[in-house]
Amino acid sequence: MRRLITRFALTLSFAALSLPFASRAPAQGKELVVWHAYRAEEKAAMEKVAALYNEANKAKGVKVTTLAVPWDAFADKISAAVPRGKGPDLFIYPQDRLGGWIEAGNTVEPLDFFLEKPITDRFIPSTLEAMKYRGTTYGLPLDFKVLIMIYNKKLVTTPPKTSGELVALAKKLTNKKTGHFGLAYSYSDFYYHAALMNGFGGRVFDPGPKAVMNAPENVKSLELLMRWFEKDGILPAEPSTALITSLFNEGKAAMVFSGPWFLGEIAKGVDYGLATLPTLDEAGGKPMKPWITVEGVYVAAPSKNKDAAYDFAKYLTDTPAATILALEGRQTPSNKAAYDNPKVSGDPVLSAFRKQVDSAVPMPNLPEMTMMWSPATTAMNTIVRKSSTPAAAMEQAQKAVEKDLAGLKKK
Repeated sequence: MRRLITRFALTLSFAALSLPFASRAPAQGKELVVWHAYRAEEKAAMEKVAALYNEANKAKGVKVTTLAVPWDAFADKISAAVPRGKGPDLFIYPQDRLGGWIEAGNTVEPLDFFLEKPITDRFIPSTLEAMKYRGTTYGLPLDFKVLIMIYNKKLVTTPPKTSGELVALAKKLTNKKTGHFGLAYSYSDFYYHAALMNGFGGRVFDPGPKAVMNAPENVKSLELLMRWFEKDGILPAEPSTALITSLFNEGKAAMVFSGPWFLGEIAKGVDYGLATLPTLDEAGGKPMKPWITVEGVYVAAPSKNKDAAYDFAKYLTDTPAATILALEGRQTPSNKAAYDNPKVSGDPVLSAFRKQVDSAVPMPNLPEMTMMWSPATTAMNTIVRKSSTPAAAMEQAQKAVEKDLAGLKKK
C-alpha cells in the first residue's frame, strides 16, 4: 500500500510538469553522492566519468561525489544506512542482494514508472533482466561478470567448442604423475558448477519461489561432472583457488573455467587466450550457461534528489561513459553500443566476455537464495568426495532448503 501511495504521489507531482521524468534535465543546485566499491583503474574510470558529468552540468549546479566503500563492509553498510536515509543518492552493487533489499523496504527505488524504451534498448537483455525483481525494474545495469574459458596458448592451439572436444583434448594434456591437467576449475563450488547445471536446463528455484534442488536436470549435470572427475580423470582433486592459479601459471593446467578476476592472477609471460565455454553434447548441444552477475546503478529510495540521481544513472550507463569504463576501467559494460567502438571490439578480453554473456543467465536475486548456498555447498562436497551420489546429495539439499523456507513462512 505504501508503494502505491508513493507511486500516486509521484504521478501527481510529475503530471504538473510539461516533460516526463526520463527526459527532464536535472534540477539545479543538487549534490549527489554515489557509493561504489571500485579500486585502482575501476575507481579512476568512475571518477573520470563523474568529473565529465559534473563539467557538463556545471551551469545547472549539479555535482556528483563518488565514495569508495570497502567491499567487505559494503552490503551491510547499504542495509544499515540507506533505509534510514543516512546513505547515498545512488549506489552500485551486484544484483544478488536486490530481492532482500526490496523486501526489507525503503532501500531501492523502482524505475519502471520512469523508464523509456530508448533507455532499456541500450542494454544487453540478460543484464537488464538481472535488474528485475518480481517483474519490476529496480536498477540500470552497469557492467557484468561471467565465467569463460581461459587457456594456455602454448598447450592449446584451438580451444574446444564442444564437451566431446574438451574431454578428448584434456585427456591428452593430463598426466597425473607430473601434476598436469587438461582442465582445472573450482568445480566443487556451486557457483562454478551452475554453468553445467544451467546448460542442462537445471535451476535452484521455480516460481513461487519453489525449491527444486533435486531437479533431474541438476542431477544429470552433476553426473557429468563426476564423469569428468572419475572416469575421464581430467580434473585435479581439491580444486582450491590457489591450486588452480598455481597450476595455470606453471603451465600445468591447459584450460581453466573462471571469470575476469582470474586474469589479474595470471603471471607475466603466460600467453593465454579466452574462448566461450563449450556446448554440451550430453545436453543436446546446448551451451554451458554460467550465471551472470550484474552490477546495477540503483537510486536510493530515501534520496531527496531522485530526478537528478536517475539522470546520472542514465549518463553512467550511456555509451560514452560505458566506453570509458571498458577501455580505462577494464570493465565489461552492459551497454551494447559500447562494443561497437573499434577499440572495445578489438580488445580480445572485452570482446570474449561480450560473446560469452549471450549464453549466460542472471543469477537469481531472490532473498531465498541465501538459504540455498549452504545446502548446495554440502551437497557438492559430499558428491566430490564420493560419500554420496548426485541424486542422494541433491535430495538432502532439497529437504534442507524446504525446511528453511517453511521456517521463513512461519515468521
